[in-house]
Amino acid sequence: MKEKVVLAYSGGLDTTALIPWLKETFDYEVICCCVNCGQGNELDGLDERAKLSGASKLYIEDIVDDFCDNYIMPCVQAGAVYEHQYLLGTSMARPAIAKKLVEIARKENAVAICHGATGKGNDQIRFELGIKALAPDIKIIAPWRMTDVWTMQSREDEIEFCEAHGIHLPFDASHSYSRDRNLWHISHEGLELEDPSLAPNYNNMLVLGVTPENAPDKETEVTMTFEAGVPKTLNGKEMKVSEIITELNRLGGENGIGIVDIVENRVVGMKSRGVYETPGGTILMAAHDQLEELILDRETMEAKKKLGSQMAQVVYEGKWFTPLREAIQAFVTSTQQYVTGEVKFKLYKGNIIKAGTTSPYSLYNESLASFTTGDMYDHHDADGFITLFGLPLKVRAMKMQEAEKNNNK
Repeated sequence: MKEKVVLAYSGGLDTTALIPWLKETFDYEVICCCVNCGQGNELDGLDERAKLSGASKLYIEDIVDDFCDNYIMPCVQAGAVYEHQYLLGTSMARPAIAKKLVEIARKENAVAICHGATGKGNDQIRFELGIKALAPDIKIIAPWRMTDVWTMQSREDEIEFCEAHGIHLPFDASHSYSRDRNLWHISHEGLELEDPSLAPNYNNMLVLGVTPENAPDKETEVTMTFEAGVPKTLNGKEMKVSEIITELNRLGGENGIGIVDIVENRVVGMKSRGVYETPGGTILMAAHDQLEELILDRETMEAKKKLGSQMAQVVYEGKWFTPLREAIQAFVTSTQQYVTGEVKFKLYKGNIIKAGTTSPYSLYNESLASFTTGDMYDHHDADGFITLFGLPLKVRAMKMQEAEKNNNK
């Protein structure tokens, strides 16, 4: 009986070519596994394509709700944003996919897992760290790094290889953007984006929405509620997190929300430019922040901001299955206990405009915040506070004056 390999399968040209290559190079039985994180119609026709290419079996595993509840929401609650702009769409999905690949490999008694990530990108790290953490005994095959046996270097090479193996599929060699899509976002790389001096060709690129210039000339009003940091209703309708993100994607896309053009620092050391469309995610994170600022005290918010930045780094680097991520998430979860309430905002030409926030756990006190003197705040108390708060500054200044006088004698 042949040994089995589980291939992370998308149905694209790369992973299609990998099926006969794995059989020919290693004499493996190839089990394809496509993990559905919300790719939409990209999943159409995969079963026939995989079997036609020589796979013995194809798993299509739907993990959309798991992805939303157990990967997206911890990052939303943490405020995890990489380099101030990237909302981690691809980064969050990779550990979820790796976990499912390991599950299928165990089920099939496979000896190896293969992925089609290149040797220049972040995804090779994310996939492999996830697999190593969950199944250190399973071999990992990364063809794009195996240049001695993987000799294909272009789409033309892959098409020629498939044709030679009797695989005639609707792929051509025409170049297009390199994209990755899931429920949270879609990324775009390549073409004019490889030159930072050029503007993105948004009219030819965007998939989930329009630019702010092409958005409607009217506002879209949105109301959301949260319970313990988790979104529960959207415009009065109770929904699952995945359903809320889906609807926010529609609303955000229509209003030009969440388009980011970024030059980011990859884990492997190079800079890379990409455009991310994250309409629903941008809205969800803004709504969560809008509610949270009413509820968390200053010191907790400051600590959480630092850990949120660290969480983004951890997730970006593929270190999801680590004690550090678990510890940061445990802290964040503790901060979400009272993040409950309602947020209102308007979407208008790429902007998210606050329109009111309420919470039974709000720390905002109108008597304290008002310019009118309230019962809880005596202006005279500020005298002693400022004296003590500014004491180090005053002592230093006095010492500097004394030193200057001594030097002038």
